[in-house]
Amino acid sequence: MTSQSPRQEPPRPSGGPARSGLPLPFQRNLLRSPNPEGVNISEPAPQDAPRMSPDTQGIFSDWQTRIEPLPTDGEKVPLGLVSPHYRWCVREQLIDLLAEGLWEELLDSYQPRITVMDWYENSKLASSVYELHVQLLGTDRALIIAEFQYVSGESEEDGEKRNWCQVSHVFKHYGPGVRFVHFLQKTKDVETPAGYRRTRATDSSVSVQLWD
Repeated sequence: MTSQSPRQEPPRPSGGPARSGLPLPFQRNLLRSPNPEGVNISEPAPQDAPRMSPDTQGIFSDWQTRIEPLPTDGEKVPLGLVSPHYRWCVREQLIDLLAEGLWEELLDSYQPRITVMDWYENSKLASSVYELHVQLLGTDRALIIAEFQYVSGESEEDGEKRNWCQVSHVFKHYGPGVRFVHFLQKTKDVETPAGYRRTRATDSSVSVQLWD
């Protein structure tokens, strides 16, 4: 789909400044419960990973969650030892941009910037412990107009320090028709005879900005 250059001045909504009685949609986080575990990225990642499975805590009520078990590579486990069980913990939200106070002409002709950001813990549990997949969708929620994907790299398993890693992307000149943002993050967990360990993500955000 051919993208269009945005206007210098944003069009006004047809309903006036108080359209639908919604707060202004700009510069605010459109995700619900962006930090359900209450962890603080201004502090080092805790040395002890949480032992309880997040799907048993009820803290992700604003997210759609599911578990994706990963196959066990038994060939790499010495004889007599139990193979660790890895899985992805998948969390996602679908944002309705019109319901959040944006309007069709603004999205189609002006095309404001849409910024996504996330932080994840470099838990050292595997070579890749985190993924982020974001899609800009059309009215039918099926047409993908633009997308961004990030997969953590194998080099992050090296070293001993556990820290927070930031992922961000700005959608620009994405073309007309965007009505929804699908935000999906995956964090890797592992269960071993020594206990359950997992990777945390926090301060997730999706925001819309007018052009300077």
